[in-house]
Amino acid sequence: MKDKITVSMFGQKRLSREGGIEIVVKELCTRMVQDGCQITCYNRSGHHVSGAEYDRKTEYKGICQKFVPTIERKGLAAVSSSFFAALCSAFGKYDVVHIHAEGPAFFSWLPKIFGKRVVVTIHGIDWKREKWKSGFGSKFIRQGEKNAVKYADEMIVLSKGVQDYFKDMYGRNTRFIPNGVNRPEVRKADLITDKFGLTKDSYILFLGRLVPEKGIRYLIEAFKNVKTNKKLVIAGGSSDTDSFTEELKELAKDDNRIIFTGFVQGQILDELYSNTYIYTLPSDLEGMPLSLLEAMSYGNCCLVSDIPECAEVVEDKALIFKKSDVKSLREKMQDACDHPEKVAKMKKQSADFICEKYNWDDVVEKTIELYRGR
Repeated sequence: MKDKITVSMFGQKRLSREGGIEIVVKELCTRMVQDGCQITCYNRSGHHVSGAEYDRKTEYKGICQKFVPTIERKGLAAVSSSFFAALCSAFGKYDVVHIHAEGPAFFSWLPKIFGKRVVVTIHGIDWKREKWKSGFGSKFIRQGEKNAVKYADEMIVLSKGVQDYFKDMYGRNTRFIPNGVNRPEVRKADLITDKFGLTKDSYILFLGRLVPEKGIRYLIEAFKNVKTNKKLVIAGGSSDTDSFTEELKELAKDDNRIIFTGFVQGQILDELYSNTYIYTLPSDLEGMPLSLLEAMSYGNCCLVSDIPECAEVVEDKALIFKKSDVKSLREKMQDACDHPEKVAKMKKQSADFICEKYNWDDVVEKTIELYRGR
């Protein structure tokens, strides 16, 4: 393969912070362009949760962005955009086609039959997610998983558990390349004080998409029985799950300590991470939880469920409760609120630990080696 690699990338909605895949693609592409790769991202058409000004930016830090036709209906947006992205990738002059997630990997055969080198990153076992548990979406994603196994030259996984799954289920070897994290600038509370009345250490933070598998139901139920004057901040937008968001608000309505901020980014996001007392991720299911890496990079004490994908990340540097167990979660939150010295000890060690363990430059170097077939 020639030195200057040309890469087509799809599976993301667009270069944004809408979800973990979008963050990963943005981090990979910006660094790969600096390393001399030519990158084209095939993004979905349609509206951006951050606002209309983000809808159709065609060039971002040297990355070429192209927008493919997208059927804006639940369940069809990913299918339609992935098909057109695969078609463009197959006919385009690319050395490598890098596909993100199991659903888009359904079309991995298309660039493959046109002689492209195909790399698929599995961000999690998506058919297990609640919104894809049945119907067409579930069948499509399961077949996407099988097609990735069959057609991809290389498969990247983000956790050891998923690596074991592909070995046991399909006898398929995969490459373990977890995500990275940047060391951020810690900010004082300013906008979050004006907007939500939040100050340093006055709240517990959940930040992520409002979807059932993130365990937010348990979090609200547990928090309602914690004796504390701290608030619970639930930051994030819905993902085809407006009815679920309403259900959460209904569950929280009789506790005025619980605040829903909606989708956040930029300075507000930085301030929320920088000033929280503890960050919590009570998920039942994760791929590689980027928000957890980010929260620790700000020097936070984190409280996570004991699923392997979270436990692998934090090792002994965080508080861990039993998955799906409201009582266990409540007890850990209460203990953290009652013992600030424990929280302070966790905070002291988390940033150095996580930034040394997960480095984007290492991720890019290993990924480019796969592109070259090494």
